[in-house]
This record gives sequence, C-alpha cells and structure tokens, in this order.
Amino acid sequence: MRFLNLHLLAALLCLFAAAPGALPAADEPGFRPLFDGKTLDGWDGDPRLWKVVNGEIVGSTEGVELDKNTFLTYRKAEFGNFILKAEVKLRNHNSGIQFRSTAMDDYVVAGYQADMAEGNWWGGIYEEKGKRGVMVNGWKGKAETVVKDKDWNDVEIRCQGPHIQILINGLLTAELTDDLKLSGVIAFQLHRGPPMEARFRNVRILTRD
Repeated sequence: MRFLNLHLLAALLCLFAAAPGALPAADEPGFRPLFDGKTLDGWDGDPRLWKVVNGEIVGSTEGVELDKNTFLTYRKAEFGNFILKAEVKLRNHNSGIQFRSTAMDDYVVAGYQADMAEGNWWGGIYEEKGKRGVMVNGWKGKAETVVKDKDWNDVEIRCQGPHIQILINGLLTAELTDDLKLSGVIAFQLHRGPPMEARFRNVRILTRD
C-alpha cells in the first residue's frame, strides 16, 4: 500500500508540474518570478487597461481608444544579461515584450521588443519608437510553424552582452548582435488600433550579470 501511495504521489506531482500556469519547474534553478500571480505589485501601467485575473496579467483596450502604444512596465529593476521566460496569449491585434528598454512618460516605452501580432511578427525583434523598425523578422518560416493561434505560447528572451536571442515554444526564431543598449526595463505592450487583449503569466527571470 505504501508503495502504491508513493507512485500515486509521484504521478500527482508530475501532473501539477505539467499543468498550464504551473510554477517554474525544478530544472529552472535561479529563476525568480516578476509577477506574483495575484497583484501588479512592481508593475506600472494605465489602470484602465491592466488587471490580474485568475493568475494572469490581462491587458485590454476594450472601451478605451488609444492615441499611442501603451505599456505595463516592471519598475523594481532594470536588467542587462538575463533569460526571461513568459507564457503569452494574444486574442487579437498586436503586442510584444520590451526588454533593455527605456521607460518614458505616460506609460510609453522605447527600445527592443520581442514582437507578436495576429497571424504575423511573432518571434521577431523590433525597435519600438526607434528608427530601425523590424530588426529581425522571426515569423516567416520560423515562428509561423510553432505559434498556437489564440492560445498560450512560451516566449523566451536571452540577452548576454550584445547577443540577443528570441525563442517561441522552444524554437530559436531571432538572433541579433547589437550594443545600442545593454540594459533597461521589461514591459508588456498594448498596441493602438482596434480593441485588443493580451494575457501574460508565469513571468520569471534568471539574471546573469
């Protein structure tokens, strides 16, 4: 009986570890959460647009017309060399994760973005409010083969010195060497245009400075 109970316990633990939204697995030593799953503590954004629902950061522009892109910014620290992991679900339109970026006034952020859009741009690197625009197109022949439309997708951003990599659902979709900015804030985007919604969960980081 004791042998059976141990096997049952092990099976339940495996099931929990594999469940959507579960905490980082034991094979991720050094990672720490940037989102506590309950509040937006440490994050700053337009309160009309951002909230926490069922352990998810939900950004929605329903009923609010934007005249510019807007962001939810992590304000407790800036990050240089790191691995950032998050699960993202995009209902429609355009979003992204800013990194090594600069927080400006009125919830605006400028800098590198791991881009994502409805049927396009996932897995690429874009320069928000910069002159270079699309720096790496990670969609064609790459992210388009693995992105789950209107479902949860694993996004991973790796930065070490000038070297940047983006992975979508485990696939390397973009790689760039660029030293314009080697540290900055992390932020989530809501894009101006049609009413949209983006969700983020299990946001964690491993710093490598």
